[in-house]
Amino acid sequence: MTRHEFETFAHALADAAAAATLPHFRSTLAVENKLEAGDGPNSGGERSAFDPVTVADRAAEEAIRDLIFKTYPDHGLHGEEFGKVKGAGTYEWVVDPIDGTRSFMSGVPLWTTIIGLRHDGVPTCGLVDQPYVGDRFWGCEGTAWTRHRNGEAREIHTRPCADLSGATMMTTTPGIMVGGDRDRYDEVERRVRLARYGADGYAYCLLAAGQIDLVIETGLEAYDVVGLIPVIEAAGGLFTSWTGGSANEGGRVIAAGDARVHAAALEILNS
Repeated sequence: MTRHEFETFAHALADAAAAATLPHFRSTLAVENKLEAGDGPNSGGERSAFDPVTVADRAAEEAIRDLIFKTYPDHGLHGEEFGKVKGAGTYEWVVDPIDGTRSFMSGVPLWTTIIGLRHDGVPTCGLVDQPYVGDRFWGCEGTAWTRHRNGEAREIHTRPCADLSGATMMTTTPGIMVGGDRDRYDEVERRVRLARYGADGYAYCLLAAGQIDLVIETGLEAYDVVGLIPVIEAAGGLFTSWTGGSANEGGRVIAAGDARVHAAALEILNS
């Protein structure tokens, strides 16, 4: 799949998801706890008590799935709400219809739809959409872009940051982290200039656009990261596990806009 083909189709997927999510945002919305049914993917910390899902999450993923299987019937799909469908070919779409359901249900416009494409298991292209605010970010084949509403697209790049003392860092919430993970995260936070919370996948878009320098999280799934990795890397950043390896399947991850601040944070996370 070429970059142009991906971009055209991923934008169509994001538009379909937005049509499903926006009517429910800031409305009276029933919220279910997936963990009460025992089918939540995460364990430990805050998520062990509450893993919310709404009709909007499911409607958006259904819209994405329908369009993918209609257009590319041999492609695989891994979605948060309806699981995996193995494809006959070498491409797999990995999607989170609403990343940040807690924000969605609280009326906070920091949730996103994350759409990723893996080829032979490797994340190659990604798109992240925040339809209420009107921000869309995407990256593929070494170039990352953003646009606001239906305005003109512009190329984005991460910004230089020489050391932690000058860095702005984000995480969804340190409350997710437990034990030694929380201790090591806290040590990084003590070293940075500014720490902010609560943006979920939107934080990685801010990093790609050169607004912040570092994102550190734990307990993520593949659908949380596959669509983000190509955007960060195409913008010039790094996206790895806490040990510096692949973050393709989620887990404990770190994204940085500059290799120097990435290395400094990794040293603390592995101390």
